[in-house]
Amino acid sequence: MKFSKLTLAIATTLSASVSFSAFAMELYVDTKTKQIYAEPGRGRELMGSFQKVDDAPVKAAPAAQAAELAAIKQDLELKTNEIKALSEHAAEATKPDAVTVKLDDGIHFATRDGNFTAGINGRLQVDSQSNINQQLPVGYLGPNQQGMPAELDNGATLRRARLGIEGTFFKATDYKFEYDFTRGNGLNAGGITDAYIRYNFSKPFSLKFGAFKEPFSMEEATSNRYLTFIERNMVVNTLVDNLNTYKVGIGANYSADRWLIASSLQTEGVGGYNAYGNNSLTGSTGSAINTNGGVNRNGGGGDTTWEVNTRIAGTPWMASKTKFLHVGTSGSYININNNYTGNSQYSNGGVIFANGIGANVDRTSILNTGNLTSGSKTAGNQADYLTRFGAESALVYGPFSAQGEYIQTDVSGRNYDNASMNGYYGYTTYFLTGESRNYKSKTASWDRIKPTRNFDLKGGWGAWEVAGGYDYMNLNSGKIQGGRASTLKAGLNWYPNSHVRVMANYLHALDISTTNVANATSKAFNKADLDMIETRIQLDW
Repeated sequence: MKFSKLTLAIATTLSASVSFSAFAMELYVDTKTKQIYAEPGRGRELMGSFQKVDDAPVKAAPAAQAAELAAIKQDLELKTNEIKALSEHAAEATKPDAVTVKLDDGIHFATRDGNFTAGINGRLQVDSQSNINQQLPVGYLGPNQQGMPAELDNGATLRRARLGIEGTFFKATDYKFEYDFTRGNGLNAGGITDAYIRYNFSKPFSLKFGAFKEPFSMEEATSNRYLTFIERNMVVNTLVDNLNTYKVGIGANYSADRWLIASSLQTEGVGGYNAYGNNSLTGSTGSAINTNGGVNRNGGGGDTTWEVNTRIAGTPWMASKTKFLHVGTSGSYININNNYTGNSQYSNGGVIFANGIGANVDRTSILNTGNLTSGSKTAGNQADYLTRFGAESALVYGPFSAQGEYIQTDVSGRNYDNASMNGYYGYTTYFLTGESRNYKSKTASWDRIKPTRNFDLKGGWGAWEVAGGYDYMNLNSGKIQGGRASTLKAGLNWYPNSHVRVMANYLHALDISTTNVANATSKAFNKADLDMIETRIQLDW
């Protein structure tokens, strides 16, 4: 039988702690009287030999045993100190004001009890545009009246430069605030994109309040950080994004594992912002629906624009995260703000649809409806409301994927009977390095690509993706004459790692028809033959 050192120590301690003196004694009993005697005699029988025990001072343990006992005692003291330290650390870790910093996939702060978190996010996109072919009609006098139309410029720009913070408080409530330094005029409210608070009643259901994107279209729901091409396709840009999709309101979202339904009641966007600059659309700053962006609508009276949106999407077939089919549909009702002066003349508001057919540095409006509201309260054109419908689908099968959308917007109001604008796109992608597009079921949109192996000088290539697609937009219908265009595009994307991306796009205009467009700049590009190369270097976290 084996004994532990602790068992031996206890035995040694007991033997050393209790010591006694003992000596042998023979006892006798009288067979008649049963008395006990210490000496033999007549009629006495020997009972046996016994020991007499007396209390005595404790004897010291042998030197070897004492040394071992001291070592065991010291070891027990160390273990006691360790247990005490662990208890103190555990108590410290549960304090609400104890904060941890995590540098994984960004910069994140969190209290150790998980009640409060905050993360710093940002993105920087540096774009360039080279117009390698511009064959414009010579016979038309462009805006410069020098005998030649204005051409698209070559150059480079900061497409987006955003910084924001997002996180949670008391676990069930989260928030996001983001500012884009390339939007708006200086540092006014026009640079605000997302600015909302959201309460999560359960894992699938949540409500949010503030400024956020309209729930409409898969490509619009996808962050510009994860788009396949540098610019969104024309129909999404024209009928959704260029109306300033970040609007103020309340939104509800129910997202299960394989489907979601999202809806919102929203009004005008935050700040003075127009995707096409200060004068190409409206002659003043502001969103396309409200030319003053909700910040200042002086000079006219009227109600603000408001809208209702709903999007339903899901994956009816999903063999795995790399093999699935996505389908979805979206719908909107948009009540347009038309502002008139005291003498009933048009002042501001209305709605404009315009697009640069995929250009991302020179964003000249080649397609342009002009303002659909003009004249006075009783005469001229007046767009009262829009109804918008969209259908979307995407397929992922390993490194291959395909995506397409159709969107239609109908205009109702004075002089707009059955006026309808529409467009669609379709494209395919393939990862040469074997990765697959990453799908985020919570928003039914695309998410960050993570290369199988990051780029390094030891044989790592990162992820490489090729893409090709067709894009069509038609802004001609009855009184609406904004032009029509179709393009072919090809793309090459390189992901050195999950947070850096290098993009190159080639775009060829198949058909540009702006014969009846009122805007002189747009009309100058009628039947133009255009080819351009666009690039982007992107960092985001």
